[in-house]
Amino acid sequence: MAINLQKGQKIDIGLNKLTIGLGWDPNEGTGFEFDLDASAFMIDEQRQIPSEPFFIFYGNTDSPDGSLRHTGDDPTGGNSADGDDESIEVDLSKVDPRINEILIVVTIHDANDRKQNYGQVRNSYIRIVDDSTGQEVAKYELGEDFSIETAVEFGRLYKRNNQWKFEASGIGYREDLAFFLSKYYKGQIIK
Repeated sequence: MAINLQKGQKIDIGLNKLTIGLGWDPNEGTGFEFDLDASAFMIDEQRQIPSEPFFIFYGNTDSPDGSLRHTGDDPTGGNSADGDDESIEVDLSKVDPRINEILIVVTIHDANDRKQNYGQVRNSYIRIVDDSTGQEVAKYELGEDFSIETAVEFGRLYKRNNQWKFEASGIGYREDLAFFLSKYYKGQIIK
């Protein structure tokens, strides 16, 4: 049976191969379609991305160590009726030894120009699925905590004593993807 996580709750993963599924439903009548983008930041001990390929998103779908694969962008949020809107497949046995945290963030594309925020989104969640069985292991539903935020740190996988754990973060920001890149990556992004 899946665990329904609360904000800040931590669990042992106990899996190597899993999928992180993210879902949401935009409210109707907001003028523009909602394009929420899931990203993964593979972070080292200095809380930095060691190099640009360790930033996983729809434009860089595969990590250099083969541990993460973003399955693609859903620019409208229309997939959640049939499942997750966006997913990141994870093989923790392949994670580069420098990486001790994988931060999962969802940002609203062009939020400022479109005047969009999480207050206009409902049914947001992150879930962990065991790839060997297809069963949901844990799920964290955001609820109605966010009204003006344009980005949310949904959760993070992190390593403690060589064991991977998951924390349901639920931290909102009035920022875009560039904010997270400037926070976790000091190199030059090549476009």
